[in-house]
Amino acid sequence: MTKIFHKVCYCFLIVLCCAGCKKDFLEFPFTEGPVTEENVWGSDRNARGYLNFAYRGLGIAQERYSIGGALLASASDEAVNSDLSASINILNNGTWGPQRTVDDQYANMYSWLRMTNTFLEKSPTSVIFPQEEIPSLRGEAFFLRAMYHFELFKRYGRIVLATRTFSQTENLNLPRNSVDEVVTQISADCDSANRLISAVWTGEGTVAPFNDGYDAANRGRATKAAALALKARLLLYYASPFYNPSNDVTRWQAAANASKAVIDLNKHTLVTRTLLASLWDYNTSLVYNKEVIFASTAVAGNTIEVNNAPTGFGGLGRTNPTQDLVDAFEMTNGKPISDPMSGYNPANPYLNRDPRLGLFIITNASTFKIGAIAARPVETFEGGLDKVLTNPNATKTGYYMRKFISEAAGITPAVLRRRPWVFFRYAETLLNYAEALNEAVGPTAEVLNAVNLVRVRGGLPALVTGLTKDQMRDRIRNERRVELSFEEHRFFDVRRWKLGEVIFNAPVRGMRITKVGAVSTYAPFVVENRVFTSKNYLFPIPQSELDKAPELQQNPGY
Repeated sequence: MTKIFHKVCYCFLIVLCCAGCKKDFLEFPFTEGPVTEENVWGSDRNARGYLNFAYRGLGIAQERYSIGGALLASASDEAVNSDLSASINILNNGTWGPQRTVDDQYANMYSWLRMTNTFLEKSPTSVIFPQEEIPSLRGEAFFLRAMYHFELFKRYGRIVLATRTFSQTENLNLPRNSVDEVVTQISADCDSANRLISAVWTGEGTVAPFNDGYDAANRGRATKAAALALKARLLLYYASPFYNPSNDVTRWQAAANASKAVIDLNKHTLVTRTLLASLWDYNTSLVYNKEVIFASTAVAGNTIEVNNAPTGFGGLGRTNPTQDLVDAFEMTNGKPISDPMSGYNPANPYLNRDPRLGLFIITNASTFKIGAIAARPVETFEGGLDKVLTNPNATKTGYYMRKFISEAAGITPAVLRRRPWVFFRYAETLLNYAEALNEAVGPTAEVLNAVNLVRVRGGLPALVTGLTKDQMRDRIRNERRVELSFEEHRFFDVRRWKLGEVIFNAPVRGMRITKVGAVSTYAPFVVENRVFTSKNYLFPIPQSELDKAPELQQNPGY
């Protein structure tokens, strides 16, 4: 029987697709009236629109930048959320469980998997025209299926693979597939996407939308590079200690090969250090720039500024970087601040530091502006303009996050900026390659070159030969911590390295700054204690899902 899609549902979809967006490929074509399967697959416009809407599972920018007003960074040693009652703290205080979940994407991802599978099943007999474009569109659907499975895998580990649509009449009480099966399937879908998608990268095609790159109206679609980048990240997770306790070197080599495939496309590169701060602001000339491999659709908003700008500038100041993260930024001479020869001065702690510290984190006395508010030095000392002691939102650590924030945005009055969530960028690919290759064969010249491209762009001197494999591992991990801060990597990196009980089961620190006259005094202090036990490497399966499908079984410890 033909399935009828209720008019109200599609009106709701239209609102989701179009709100705050300029006209782009994500706009769904249905307007009003009941919509049948024949309407969808018998229309070029509607069939394409079905795939377009499937991209919405990636989340609009405002959703990706906020978990109840918090970033996932605040559930790692990167940051503290200034709202002490925020749900993000459930991940830190030992109360996380099947009935008390945060960032639960279980049912959500399976809904989007059903949509992508429907497109894969129906598109071969649809009237998409020209028919020659169907394989490339199917490649995009394979990419989305891989992404949605990966979003489940990185949270829950073993999952039920959804490689077809399920009917409500069949038995859905299914056991989860093994990790090996999950990784094999996601990898295969990435390979299918790479083979079928015509566009190599998101840049403008030289002749047509599917010749090398996309035209302006289609930017944001999956590309060959995106499929390869997803496979590279997947295999890096699979090679890491949590999933590879026996340290099977062939897994590391496979991960290195996958990252090298992205590099060898020769389509992506690093933007300059000057442009790095604007990487996430698509009101600039950096729209779908060469560092960005894949990003969500860019949506106009100021949510990130409202939630994270310093309180003295009208923001809520939610994401407060920790002293632990600040300490990870080296000196400009390339030495860690713990090195007696680094030149680090505790009385002037932000002098001669890695330039990315100033790009990613707002420190005391650094200059900041937003919207119509004039630039001024930030005051995070006790009683300062951005550390008013009676303001419950004032920074808990002595720092505010600068990354992602557009100083051209406005809070009051609101000035919106177009911003995506960047899922994959070239800096990560280089660091993925360096890490995997170092684990596979040691600190070769290729390893050095990959990590040094990121370091030198950031403003640090290149690492030199002579490091041991263990020393190189430490430097690469620190480089990831700094370069990829606040981008959801640290939360999962520490887990895949199986270091959660060491790194996350510990206090996080801030910097208490007092100022008397012109003299400021800096004293690190413990902001809060954190709890991490062995069960917290994976998310709990929501109890509501277990009640419906007991064969899933709960992740260990919950």
